[in-house]
Amino acid sequence: MTASIPTALSLLDLVAVREGGSVRDALAIALATARHAESLGFKRYWLAEHHNMDGIASSATAVLVGHIAAGTERMRVGSGGVMLPNHAPLVVAEAFGTLAELFPGRIDLGLGRAPGTDPLTMRALRRDRPETQEDFPRDVAELQRLLAPPEPGQRLVATPGAGTNVPIWLLGSSLFSAQLAAERGLPYAFASHFAPRLLLQAIDLYRRLYKPSAHWPKPYVVIGVPLIAAPTDEEAQFLASSTYQRVLGILKGERRKLAPPVAGLVEHLSPQERAAIGEFLAAAVIGGPDSVRSGMEALLKATQADELMLVCDVFDPALRLRSLDIAAAARAQLQATGNF
Repeated sequence: MTASIPTALSLLDLVAVREGGSVRDALAIALATARHAESLGFKRYWLAEHHNMDGIASSATAVLVGHIAAGTERMRVGSGGVMLPNHAPLVVAEAFGTLAELFPGRIDLGLGRAPGTDPLTMRALRRDRPETQEDFPRDVAELQRLLAPPEPGQRLVATPGAGTNVPIWLLGSSLFSAQLAAERGLPYAFASHFAPRLLLQAIDLYRRLYKPSAHWPKPYVVIGVPLIAAPTDEEAQFLASSTYQRVLGILKGERRKLAPPVAGLVEHLSPQERAAIGEFLAAAVIGGPDSVRSGMEALLKATQADELMLVCDVFDPALRLRSLDIAAAARAQLQATGNF
């Protein structure tokens, strides 16, 4: 990597609902965060689809994409991602086609193949039909057709949607989506912010098998990076205890609101719990400015990623913005030395 081709920084937001806060508060924090990220030069701001989770307010993903895009000016905004098993491709094409008409050149459509929720909620989403391995590639292909210019005689046309060519991204934490993205010539985002185990294997497979496409002549890799930054390593570890509590809740099947940080949390965990958190957050960058800079540099050297998609769940919204400031400063320092 050289300074002339800098790796970009972006942000993935689950729109966390904080303890003592409301959904309305979470939505306001998301917009303020997006505006701050844009002021720092972040390339894109993505929102993740989840359902029936007390602590996450990003279920109506397309609505939130429009809200964030309307409140910003230049940054790309999109889904990271829409969970395709929950939706008919035509509905997705119409929603994101509408967004593309409202915000030309600024909308991304990231797609995941997991439902992102439990079986009860899947049935409530009217998707109780068992999914097969062939469904996701077929639905991706249908979305590509619906967002492309219509062919002569094409009977099913997404209006809006047809001809908008909204960029489609494939998301994943396994080798399946990496291979599919390579075959289709699509950009690929690996979910290393929560499932980093296959990161290096997946992006190597993606790059080796990549077939150039009209819109993407070269492979393009984004990796998810949990980020907690502060003036010192000690404060960053304290702030990260909110994320540690969230991770423990996920591992135990308990989806709760984002909790405030707790001093000495790690010291009171069992070795098994500490190991589980460490595995979940193996790609995390947590610390003061020097640790953040070295952590980002190490990830880039290991992955040669084209973009780092930060996930920053700090309980105090102002300290969350400070984390982004520190990450942006680290990027600038690395770029100045040719390491970013």
